[in-house]
Amino acid sequence: MARTRALDFGDKQRAILTSAAAVLAEQGMDKASMAQIALQAGVSKALLYHYYPGKDALIFDIIRTHLEELDTAVGAADDPGLAPRARLRALVGAVLENYRDADDYHKVQLNGTPTLPPEQRAEIHAIEKRIVRRFSGVLRQVRPDLEAPLLMPVTMSLFGMLNWVYLWFKDGGPVTREDYADIATALVLDGIGGVAR
Repeated sequence: MARTRALDFGDKQRAILTSAAAVLAEQGMDKASMAQIALQAGVSKALLYHYYPGKDALIFDIIRTHLEELDTAVGAADDPGLAPRARLRALVGAVLENYRDADDYHKVQLNGTPTLPPEQRAEIHAIEKRIVRRFSGVLRQVRPDLEAPLLMPVTMSLFGMLNWVYLWFKDGGPVTREDYADIATALVLDGIGGVAR
């Protein structure tokens, strides 16, 4: 008979993912061990292995969870009824809000995706492509005259700003996430001349 799942399975799994992301972000994909992750999570190695058969499975689930939550947040923020510029700003704001308290997950995504086997990388890339397509579609609405070969570089330049924000942004600093969403949107659409305080 199959073992029934505990009522708090999801909460425990999320706590393990968060602890694992912290260890992997600090130690790196190669140096982090299941023992370190179990210690950080406050669980036994046996319980950790009950949830995940190995470190590779943890890395994949951290990245998949992070990107699925980002995809959901961006989808929820996307309002086709908004003017294109406001729609883009809403998407940028959703990304920045989703990145709140997710630095470790983000670092694992950036450094761990190349370590995944091809089928898992393909699954991760499919989620990333959905997110990028949504942004490209809105950028196309903002600038219908933008030549097709330039759309992807513009889209990825915007993601370049957003994906590396964890390196310098500090909550409670002089620029809020809302402020930076305005700045990033203005920079990509208007250049530095469009940035206003």
